Amino acid sequence: MSTNRIEHDFLGERSLPNDVYYGIQTLRALENFRITGIPIQSEPLFVQALAFVKKGAALANKELGVLDAGIADAIVAACDRVASGAFNDQFRTDMIQGGAGTSVNMNANEVIANVALEALGHPKGAYQYCHPNDHVNRSQSTNDAYPTAFRIALNNKLVGYREALARLAEAFAAKGEEFRNVLKMGRTQLQDAVPMSLGDEFRAFATNLREELLRIDDSRRLICEINMGATAIGTGVNTPPGYAGLVTQHLRAVTGLDLLLAGDLIEATYDTGAYVQLSGVLKRTAVKLSKICNDLRLLSSGPRCGFNELNLPALQPGSSIMPGKVNPVVPEVVNQTAFYVIGADLTVTMAAEAGQLQLNVMEPVISFALFTSISYMTNACDTLREKCVAGITANAAHAAALVYNSIGIVTQLNPVLGYEASAGLAKEALATGKSVHDIAVTERGLLTQAKWDEIFTFENLIRPVFMQ
Repeated sequence: MSTNRIEHDFLGERSLPNDVYYGIQTLRALENFRITGIPIQSEPLFVQALAFVKKGAALANKELGVLDAGIADAIVAACDRVASGAFNDQFRTDMIQGGAGTSVNMNANEVIANVALEALGHPKGAYQYCHPNDHVNRSQSTNDAYPTAFRIALNNKLVGYREALARLAEAFAAKGEEFRNVLKMGRTQLQDAVPMSLGDEFRAFATNLREELLRIDDSRRLICEINMGATAIGTGVNTPPGYAGLVTQHLRAVTGLDLLLAGDLIEATYDTGAYVQLSGVLKRTAVKLSKICNDLRLLSSGPRCGFNELNLPALQPGSSIMPGKVNPVVPEVVNQTAFYVIGADLTVTMAAEAGQLQLNVMEPVISFALFTSISYMTNACDTLREKCVAGITANAAHAAALVYNSIGIVTQLNPVLGYEASAGLAKEALATGKSVHDIAVTERGLLTQAKWDEIFTFENLIRPVFMQ
């Protein structure tokens, strides 16, 4: 028995190993597109979504009488097996490719056709019984099947990312509660400002990230609009009457998502605005996360020649030459992840702009940028939470000493002494190295010790009450 089979397309014939489920067009894609070295099987939710799209189409085609019931049932069963992940290793086309995703669509069509053929009792490649184009791709084009699958996969991938971000925000909130009684100096422009609680600083981190959960929800709603039934350019060529609405209905049932058929299929077939919006949300969160990591690195700097208000978990030796050095490696890696996501947003922006006329052929690089950004952000959130935030401790005594020895506390005296007198205190303290307390109370007698104690309680420092 031959270990190979011959398949053909309009360009000619090619030999394929009998044990592979993909076909000639996938083979050509493997030869043509060696770009990232990352195949679509690396995104199992995308493979699953492609199977969902093909299943929804087969169900609609069967119901409308344009696909033989036996063939349709075999396709549906094959889609279920593909969606389960059983054939992920057959989805080998590169994530970035020319052709607007045609190679990905045909990879799915060929695998599903051959899985169905085996179930029907036919050998792989016997496409007269179940054809990748005529049957699996019935009433479809790459131009509606690929973006619909992409949007389904994005929706499902965002679920895991949202959960990771929510867990990270909760971890910051928990630290905010733990550090609620830790006094520290707030800073603006890296200079001493006014006192605050370390707990409030961490609660603000949590609030900052929780805002992004709503933006993720908004983006998911946007990408629930699909163009199935548009086929090539949005006119619905080669589809039976009622197909677009029916296939959308089936896809809602298959995916469990609140999918909505676009009102203008011509516009929806070339528009990539939802991807730009989602990419912007990812970038916005990356910027915020990077800023937080910058703060953690600053607050833990030292330990003896920096701020030293925080202790980050010691994960590894920090130098091959400097003994005892421990670096803030997790905030650093999250910073770098954020830089990647910010750059990927520019990729999405340029790719979205580069569409011409009735189709944007750059969707594969958009999918690569968004899939990787979501994956990396999810990993970054989990890593920051598990390896860093959960183990942070505070140097409470040191942080409080910095407050009481700072010039910044003079601001609390503005309502009592006035700005000019307070500025004079600050100037003398800076020039002499004396504390504000010693100058104001002991030397100048500008206020009593009792008044000082009333003003500089812990509670009044972190939640100031106006007093004169």
